Amino acid sequence: MMLDQVVLVAAVTVLGMMEQAYFSLKVIYARRKHSVSPPATTGPPEFERVFRAQANCSEYFPIFIFSLWVAGVFFSQALAALFGILYLYGRYLYFHGYAESAQGRLEPLYFSAKMQWALIAQS
Repeated sequence: MMLDQVVLVAAVTVLGMMEQAYFSLKVIYARRKHSVSPPATTGPPEFERVFRAQANCSEYFPIFIFSLWVAGVFFSQALAALFGILYLYGRYLYFHGYAESAQGRLEPLYFSAKMQWALIAQS
């Protein structure tokens, strides 16, 4: 396999890793802001929403990465990268929506789930 056949998928993977790191940093900032020291995972609702948003995104990240790569290698690199970018965008909106309110997570959750299922279908 030539590297140019996976460069887009690799770029989306790196963006995904950066997004996961960003979400983790937001939890660190929320811990400091709300004085919630590790290993505690409970605190004010503002902290708990940020913590759960990050945890939820991390829980789905392996499914995303595997389906992105299988779709990109065996179906279409361009389509996998497109749906991958849209998934990451949906997860960004999900994270920030959830940080604001539990209800704020729903629309981006449904959007990112559709993008994930598109990747799974391509896989």
